[in-house]
Amino acid sequence: MSVEPRLTHVSAFDEIERIYALQRGKAATVAQTTAAQRRATIRRMRDALLARSGEIHAALWADYEKPGPEVDLSEIYPVASEAKHAIRHLRRWMKPRRVSAPLALFGSRSKIVYEPKGVVLIISPWNFPINLSLGPLVSALAAGNCAMLKPSEMTPNASAWMKRFISDLFDESEVAVIEGDARVAEALLRKRFDHIFFTGSPAVGKIVMRAAAEHLTPVTLELGGKSPAIVDRTADLDEAAKKIGWGKSMNRGQVCIAPDYVLVDETVRTTFLEKLRAAMNSESGLLVNERHAARVRRLIGESGDGRRMPLTIVEDAAPDGPLMQEEIFGPILPVIAYRDIADACRIVAAREKPLVLYLFSRKRHVIDTVVRHTRAGGTVVNDTLIHFYQLNLPFGGVGQSGMGKAHGFFGFEAFSNARGVLEQPTRFSSIQLLYPPYTKLKRKLIDFTVRWL
Repeated sequence: MSVEPRLTHVSAFDEIERIYALQRGKAATVAQTTAAQRRATIRRMRDALLARSGEIHAALWADYEKPGPEVDLSEIYPVASEAKHAIRHLRRWMKPRRVSAPLALFGSRSKIVYEPKGVVLIISPWNFPINLSLGPLVSALAAGNCAMLKPSEMTPNASAWMKRFISDLFDESEVAVIEGDARVAEALLRKRFDHIFFTGSPAVGKIVMRAAAEHLTPVTLELGGKSPAIVDRTADLDEAAKKIGWGKSMNRGQVCIAPDYVLVDETVRTTFLEKLRAAMNSESGLLVNERHAARVRRLIGESGDGRRMPLTIVEDAAPDGPLMQEEIFGPILPVIAYRDIADACRIVAAREKPLVLYLFSRKRHVIDTVVRHTRAGGTVVNDTLIHFYQLNLPFGGVGQSGMGKAHGFFGFEAFSNARGVLEQPTRFSSIQLLYPPYTKLKRKLIDFTVRWL
């Protein structure tokens, strides 16, 4: 599958201006769409995605030889599942939610109305280009927004496919894909969007946030970080090795929620490493480009050319060594032994808060201790990666691993303004009893209100 001719930078910049103006003009109309209309739009996109799965397989194989079954599990299924979940629940999400009033506001009625933010920008990475572009788009559409998508230039075949796919389904005044490099992304970030949803590295996340600050634009930042996997002495070591091996093998470790390093209890270290070596697929796989492959090789002091690398376990990695300074984002897995669970928690707490923490244990007190004494965007006990598929949980980071939440209702909420509406009776309200002048009686009423209501 070959890539279609790319836009020149001049035409890309012109396209940004033209489409942005179109979407600004259409946003008010799209905001008025009903739940039925939005559900129909999302269903149409889901059906088209499933019908064109073969094209997605071809595009991702051309970009970096991503196996078809992995494409199904990590690219197509998450988007189809997100769409199905939104279709099922959208009517309830959009319904105004009544909330109770305090006694001091007796007689008033209050509700929360979720309204669209307007025109939103979605910037997606190369590691899961379809999933991390179209998944957030489902949430943006569910919330009633217009959207511009900027996929990564590092997976040009996937980006070109998405441009064709979106063009076939949507008028560009509602949804459009803008292709190009970092200069195109910078041009987009100069526009005043109503929300920016970015998935990528913390370094680029800071650039996005600085640009958003110029317009006071809210952001969702799905970043990364060094996500640990803790293996307790009570863990089922066969299951732990198999699941950590799978979690690290997916996409050759080029996954923001991949186990980045393993902390294993010193009493089961040897046995666990034997099982982990047996579980890891040691065949070489293709990384996204040679620059990324060279960066990963440097972390273990290797040189060489090409994009192929095997999965490598680094036993007894130094806690302060180069492998523990930044997210690896590749097929290297450092393993560090710890003395007790408090020691493991201290190792995790000494670093930036990860996107996810994995824990393998069969003891409730160990699970509770780790959750209580560590901080992470999410936590999975006795498995890896699968929380991404649980749409009833918020997905996102904390601190350096990101801000804001996605998936299901939390994605709908991210692209919505939760508007508080309070209705007061027109003739009388209880708060009028506290209006000036402040007589002795009113002072007593105010004192009672402050103390008891």
